[in-house]
Amino acid sequence: MTRRPLAFLLALLALVPLPTLAQDFVTAARAAILMDYRTGRVLFAKDPDEPLPPASMSKLMTARVIFEDLAKGDLALDQELPVSEKAWRMGGSRMFLDVNTRVKVADLLRGVIVQSGNDACIVLAEGLAGSEAAFAERMNVRAKELGLQNSHFANVTGWPDPGQLMSVRDLALLARSIIRDFPEHYELYSEREFEYNGIKQYNRNPLLRAGVPGVDGMKTGYTDDAGYGLVASAERGGQRLVMVITGLDSPKARGVEGQKLLEYGFRTFKEYRLFEPGKPVAEVPVWLGERATVPLVGEDPISVTLPRAARDGLKATVAFEAPVPAPIGAGQRLGRILVTAPGMEDMEIPLVAGEAVPRAGIVGRMTSALSYLVWGGGGNIAPAGAEPATASAR
Repeated sequence: MTRRPLAFLLALLALVPLPTLAQDFVTAARAAILMDYRTGRVLFAKDPDEPLPPASMSKLMTARVIFEDLAKGDLALDQELPVSEKAWRMGGSRMFLDVNTRVKVADLLRGVIVQSGNDACIVLAEGLAGSEAAFAERMNVRAKELGLQNSHFANVTGWPDPGQLMSVRDLALLARSIIRDFPEHYELYSEREFEYNGIKQYNRNPLLRAGVPGVDGMKTGYTDDAGYGLVASAERGGQRLVMVITGLDSPKARGVEGQKLLEYGFRTFKEYRLFEPGKPVAEVPVWLGERATVPLVGEDPISVTLPRAARDGLKATVAFEAPVPAPIGAGQRLGRILVTAPGMEDMEIPLVAGEAVPRAGIVGRMTSALSYLVWGGGGNIAPAGAEPATASAR
């Protein structure tokens, strides 16, 4: 048996030295984050992991749990749920539901998303979990499963409570997951108005109302403790950004600071696409398979978001263990790309088998073994003890 490290050279990207990301931007927000939707790269952050009162921005989690029930078939948009006295008496922003009536889930969702209705949240929670407390516990379970590390829910509305906390990073990750997993429902966040019970209310998102280019969601929040906050997303030229700000002292400041941060992001950063989904990044030798090699591909577009001014200093390394013993399943993880650059956190992107490679028959295995003995590893080489093969573009 021999060790044969295999190298693959990524195409050179001509990029300039990278400054520390977002070091030249200042915001009046108590906490803020700007994230590239596709890559998940954080482009700007101010106290991103501090748990703070989220106010109605926590309704994003309320809505996500409802979207999941709809996807599982446990709930239908035309299903009607009863309005309890508790829901009817709920203060703050409301959908103005009538007690002891029944309301369609489709209308309740618009009440939550467009009107920020606390009463609509209570109706959905009681209808799906029996009580607000039980639904809030479901939200806590899902938050952990989604990797939200600084979030806890005491209610479904964002009503002031010492146990109702979220970080701006968690809010951005949550928003990103909704856009990704529920595109059929995400369009509700772009609706500018909704009328129910003869009362028309307008979406509170200041960037949506102002027609800021590309903005199509998502949620505002306000309480005395939280201040004014906003989760917003916008897409321009195929690039989508997710932004969260909180702790502003007025609705005007929320709109001004939110637009400034989004404009900064689109002006300063660009997503650079390295490989399209399914495009081979490398060919890895296979041991005793029906094919001599298997292509490594990315499951999603392999891309990195960098400052537009950047033109040098990017390093991309492909690492894999070779040869890979057959059988190999399509989508099986076999390697990774590590992308590094000055002033940027390292990014690791998994690579998977682009197709299945069955184990060769007895004749094929004998031929492959004989080829190795005669030619010293031509074709299917012998297992080498899993030594990573790396190469880099400088």
